[in-house]
Amino acid sequence: MPKSVVVHPLVLLSVVDHYNRVAKDTNRRVVGVLLGEVCKGKVDVTNSFAVPFEEDKKDPTVWFLDHNYLEEMASMFCRVNASEQVVGFYSSGPEIRPADLAISELFRRFCTNPVFAIIDIRAKREDSGLPVKAYVSAEEVGEEGTETKRVFQHIQSEIGAYEAEEVGVEHLLRDINDPSESSLAERIRHQIAALTSLRARLLEMSRYMDDAASKKLVPSNQIIYNIQNIVNLLPNLNLPELVRAFMVKSNDIYLVIYIASIIRSITALHDLVNNKLKFRDVDELNEKKAEAITDKATAKPPTGESKKEGSSEKAADDSKNMDVDK
Repeated sequence: MPKSVVVHPLVLLSVVDHYNRVAKDTNRRVVGVLLGEVCKGKVDVTNSFAVPFEEDKKDPTVWFLDHNYLEEMASMFCRVNASEQVVGFYSSGPEIRPADLAISELFRRFCTNPVFAIIDIRAKREDSGLPVKAYVSAEEVGEEGTETKRVFQHIQSEIGAYEAEEVGVEHLLRDINDPSESSLAERIRHQIAALTSLRARLLEMSRYMDDAASKKLVPSNQIIYNIQNIVNLLPNLNLPELVRAFMVKSNDIYLVIYIASIIRSITALHDLVNNKLKFRDVDELNEKKAEAITDKATAKPPTGESKKEGSSEKAADDSKNMDVDK
């Protein structure tokens, strides 16, 4: 029985390409085959391919999957790489559908315990965690203890890559990353995404406990045991040592912020003084020009009546000079 699943980047890119080619801007989902290896309960999904799939929108139990095409493609992939075998199937989800158990039974012809991976291809998701959720079908005993039925059990999933794949992914993401964005902003964005994902997980656990307490669903001992382990791992925030450590850390951070503010203010004042010294001569020259323009404006020759008065005075002087000569 598989215990964990490792999905490689090539599989994620193939699923996104499959969805964009077949069901983009629709409510449909796409289904394909997962290829890889199984070792000690760990499924390593390294490749995938699409298969023709249709389902009735009105009746979700009615579906069609071309298993003849599946067999031909699986045999051709086996010729290329014999180590890659059929290990399960994928769906673009974003959640489990009623037909998925029947599809899992179909894939049991190709592998004993097929893995079902829901790969969420939506650009904007409420959950900012991994876009992969993995399940495996297992028999569960009914309430009466006689009949059994198959249900999906959640298993651990992660995204991993070989060294060559990491180089290729980094090359693809090089054009996506914004070079103008600082590393601090990126770290803060990642922290916000992690806290959002944690909040979604806590809300999910809270809803499950409420439904189990109100008997809306049958509680699972394993899930409750896992929730109890998570709660036990939380630190006791009321310990004096921990409170003192938080206070010391907070004071250190505030001290750094205070010193940074003082340095910023001193630097701003220093730049202001330098600007004043730099442009002092320019200000003096501008003042001198302004004074010269003012002096010229006040020293202009008289116009109008002043000219007439000056001319009359000159005529009177001329007449006096003529009388003296006589």
